[in-house]
Amino acid sequence: MATKSQDYTKMMKDMMGAFPVDMTAMQDVFKTQAALTEKMSKVALEAAEKSTEISTKWTKDTLGQFGSLTTVKDEPADYGKAMTDFASAQAEYAAENMAAFAEVAKKVQMETVELMLAAGKDMSEDATAAVKKATTDMTTAAKKASAAAK
Repeated sequence: MATKSQDYTKMMKDMMGAFPVDMTAMQDVFKTQAALTEKMSKVALEAAEKSTEISTKWTKDTLGQFGSLTTVKDEPADYGKAMTDFASAQAEYAAENMAAFAEVAKKVQMETVELMLAAGKDMSEDATAAVKKATTDMTTAAKKASAAAK
């Protein structure tokens, strides 16, 4: 009685060929990641632009105040008053501008959290879809390979 030997090389080759590789799911993950990067860049650029505007305004206000310091005064006490006025205005500018910078930071933080939550949801959905598709493809391929081996 002779037994028929199986060609394991052919069986492995057929089995590996039966498992398709679909890059669509991976492309969706990459697209989601690229969209997140684009949105995060926009948030960062808007914050940089707003911060620059605040800094520029602060500088202009400060330079405008120097005029009162550099004018000739009639009385020596007027120089002290001009310096006090300048220091007072600077303290006020500092408070206003620090509050403006804090608002920019707060907005960046809120937008970043919103983006990360949305991205997490999108990536989770992409991953779930990829796993479901891979599972379906593998099950189908396994059934084909099993049927071919018989």
